Amino acid sequence: MAAVSGGGPRTTGVRVGPIDLAARVDEALAVQAVAFGLGAEEVEVRRHIVLRHLDHPHARALGALTPRDRLVGFVYGMPNERGHWWSTVVEPYLRATGGAHWLDDSFVVTELHVHPDFQNQGLGRALITTLTDAVPEPRSILSAIDTDSPARGLYHSLGYQDLARQVVFPSAPKPYAVMGAPLPLLRT
Repeated sequence: MAAVSGGGPRTTGVRVGPIDLAARVDEALAVQAVAFGLGAEEVEVRRHIVLRHLDHPHARALGALTPRDRLVGFVYGMPNERGHWWSTVVEPYLRATGGAHWLDDSFVVTELHVHPDFQNQGLGRALITTLTDAVPEPRSILSAIDTDSPARGLYHSLGYQDLARQVVFPSAPKPYAVMGAPLPLLRT
């Protein structure tokens, strides 16, 4: 595992580094299911989405692993392409706020999840900063549920700003905010 940037996690023994997310997709989705309260049907839908994303030649994934190799957090993303489903959904919202240019030359943080037992220990920060530190794009974009949450607080502390709010994704029960930040991300 590579050394952790961004200050590193405060959880003793947990290391952040590259993982084969396709090989560990079920473990990762188990973390996401606990963090988001997802049912088995939703997990299966997301499994296919994650595996399809990982086919992108420039997709990158990191995991947070305990000394016993338990995956307790993960992040992945890829360079944005306007033809991707996510971009086609958010583009009208970004166009309306004058932010459509954020879709160009950006790295999308597609998913970031930490098991609730390991949250508030610096793992999310270590995962996202380590991931984005290694990309050539000058900025990063992501979407997060549009509510005051610890995740949005983390993103704001890293320099992400709201680009569009109340973004509705098909079949998502809650609206999202699209956020963007110049790279490298801020350090506290």
